[in-house]
Amino acid sequence: MAHYKGAASEGGRAMQLMKKREIQVQDVELRKKKIEEELKVKNIENKFATHYDAVENQLKSSTIGLVTLDEMKSRQEDIVREREQKLALKKEEKYKEKNKLLEAKEALKNKQKRQIQTLSFNLDEDEEEGSENESSEEKKSSSWKSEDEAPVIKKIKKNPNVDTSFLPDREREEQENQLREKLRQEWQAKQAQLKDENINVTYSYWDGSGHRKTLTMKKGHSIYQFLQKCLETCRPEFTELKSVTADQLMYVKEDLILPQHYTFYDFIVTKARGKSGPLFQFDAFDDIRITNDASKETVESHAGKVLLRSWYERNKHIFPASRWEPFDPTKTYGNRYTIKDKNAE
Repeated sequence: MAHYKGAASEGGRAMQLMKKREIQVQDVELRKKKIEEELKVKNIENKFATHYDAVENQLKSSTIGLVTLDEMKSRQEDIVREREQKLALKKEEKYKEKNKLLEAKEALKNKQKRQIQTLSFNLDEDEEEGSENESSEEKKSSSWKSEDEAPVIKKIKKNPNVDTSFLPDREREEQENQLREKLRQEWQAKQAQLKDENINVTYSYWDGSGHRKTLTMKKGHSIYQFLQKCLETCRPEFTELKSVTADQLMYVKEDLILPQHYTFYDFIVTKARGKSGPLFQFDAFDDIRITNDASKETVESHAGKVLLRSWYERNKHIFPASRWEPFDPTKTYGNRYTIKDKNAE
């Protein structure tokens, strides 16, 4: 909004004039809206009025002389009915015209689709060689000329000398997937067979002194299952084990505390090694060699210790418990030795 720069009295007068103009503009807008609303109502009334005016004119032209009220009403009903029938016929004709236009459009689309299909079939036939190829091209050209003279498009053929092994091939992918599935099933069957093999586990129940025993387990059995069987074997001899469960026992092998969820198969397959010997040998034996070689791993295996967790908590500051630590699969123990399977030779 522009500001008047002059005397104060003149400025106030200018402000009053501007307010009056704004009020006048608002009044004009309100009047416009009222007029538009009145015109809308009149248009609607005119639509109904034309229908009734036509009926009234037809009634006047068809009525001659004096008639009774009933005759007048019946004639009026007949005229209204005829008028409605005519309007319905007009609507039906318009609807039919629209349907005809739609059908014509659909027919045109179908014709174009057929032309495209015939063109694609003719392109497939273009792979033939020699005289057959020439005759087929003549037939194609004649058919294309008859069908709106579509342009001749030659098919691009593959070069047999180019290596296409990197391109996607559905048949080759299916064969590879079948081979992978077959190898996976064979591997799983082999691993299941290995897990079902028996293994002799030599252990010593440790309560400060060793009490050596031997159990036969499956390679697929877990340390927890092994401790349960140890508990069943040792419970009659040791009174402190009468109210103990397998969760309260520990299995220490090569100065490492083995978690109960691991299986013997896990240590055998990975050729795991402890601080003082291999973890994949569970029977105890000594390494007898004529000449010692420090560059090779000793194959001496020590009997694992089965003990109460409470005993370990009381004596973990005393040797040999002070050397024990939890097994960490990410840590390498005794990396100066090479791992060698004694049964490999």
